[in-house]
Amino acid sequence: MGPCGGEIAAMRPNPPSSDADAGEDRLSALPDDILVLILLRLGTSAAGQTSVLSRRWRVVWALLPELIFPHAREPNRIRDALEAHQAALRRLSVEIQSASPDSVAAWLLVAARRLAGRLKFRNLVPQGNDAVEDEDTDEVEVKEDEEGCEQRGSFELPCFESATAVSLDLGFLGLSVPAAGVCSRLTKLSLSRARFDGPCELGDAISSPRCPFLTKLSVRDSEGLTILTINSRSLLRVNLRGLRGLRRLAIEAPVLARLTVSHSFFFGHDQPVASISAPQLEWLLWLDSYEPSSMHLDKMERIERLAPFLFFVYGGQRSISNNQSCLRLLQHFKVIETLILSLIYLEGLDNCSYLMDDMTVLPGITNLHLRVIANGHAFGASTFHVLRMCSGIRLLNLKLEMEAQTACSFGCICGQHAHWKTEELVLYCLQEVEITGLMGSECEISFVKQLLNWATVLKKLTVIFEHSVAENEAKEFCQMLRSFSRLEICTEFHGCKGTS
Repeated sequence: MGPCGGEIAAMRPNPPSSDADAGEDRLSALPDDILVLILLRLGTSAAGQTSVLSRRWRVVWALLPELIFPHAREPNRIRDALEAHQAALRRLSVEIQSASPDSVAAWLLVAARRLAGRLKFRNLVPQGNDAVEDEDTDEVEVKEDEEGCEQRGSFELPCFESATAVSLDLGFLGLSVPAAGVCSRLTKLSLSRARFDGPCELGDAISSPRCPFLTKLSVRDSEGLTILTINSRSLLRVNLRGLRGLRRLAIEAPVLARLTVSHSFFFGHDQPVASISAPQLEWLLWLDSYEPSSMHLDKMERIERLAPFLFFVYGGQRSISNNQSCLRLLQHFKVIETLILSLIYLEGLDNCSYLMDDMTVLPGITNLHLRVIANGHAFGASTFHVLRMCSGIRLLNLKLEMEAQTACSFGCICGQHAHWKTEELVLYCLQEVEITGLMGSECEISFVKQLLNWATVLKKLTVIFEHSVAENEAKEFCQMLRSFSRLEICTEFHGCKGTS
């Protein structure tokens, strides 16, 4: 028998005795760690707004382990938020439009005390103040940008005693490095678009006594860093790119595995000086000027991957000078596993000489990554020249950048070197080829056909079409390629719908 009416009434919950009971805040009764997880999903701005809900919520947001300020308009509010924050920060991310040095220094000093994890800051400056990366950039515009930055002043970088990773994109704000302080937990440091100022060397601040556990260092698109001396027992990777004005570089890093130096010495007028001691180095990407008389590379017997400065296929005296940096570095190494080589054609070849004959020897290599920036010109002769000097390679990765919009003019000198089509070449170890950026042009078809004849033991050919190639054009090229390929070669086509 079911319960009677009186029993049913007794089982019903009692109605609220007051309006206060009806509005009971069960969410606020949750423990802090649960509330913090909820606020993390809301985002920093919304989480901060919950502080007006009640006395209980006033301090919950201050326990967040992560604070993210995208496109912040009022830097002072970032400082106030950090001052009120109570927990150790495992992540802080800030983006500000055209920040001033004083405003950055104000909140960055507080952040250095609070941070126990990662910091990422980006100063979003107008397009006209971007980094100057092209040697052909108008000199007047560069001067205006530099003068504007100098008028805005500079600030001193605080010591991040407990941070683990710091990434600062300063938009060419002036930066001075502290003369003292130890970053005892810092493992990653990235500085970009900085204008270094002040007497203290960056190398002093990032070497082992003050950054004992730093493993990754990146300094990019910056100026004012004329001398960089690094002595680190912990660094594994160093990336130096676009450091205009760098004239002296010294690195002593016994466990360094990867080093990139790019477009830093190249634009200077006086002879640069470098000394690199890295006996465990495996990757060397030296995309810059190299002069053995003033640049010393210590024994690097473990080098596996080498990338020299790009090589101009045609050019004048300036191109010849540039090519010498590439050739000198190649001559420094006898045997390496992987060579990354870039060949570039100028758009206009009038009054230019063929320069490939200056390249007479390559290290003994197993894998070749060849990038050809053809700018619409015929590239068969230059590529054949390189392959002839490394006929024992097992893997070829060919990346083509043809620039279809810049068609080669009729009678261009790039067509005068057609001997490669008839000369013999046997790539007797080549088993795998990958070609990226294929567009199906006549010169490409001729080259691929010859390559299949040269590679007598080829097992796999992968073709990745340039993204603008239409599907029907890709299918037509696939059929043509199969007509002169061998049955034992596994061919794959990618990049266009219906051709994979």
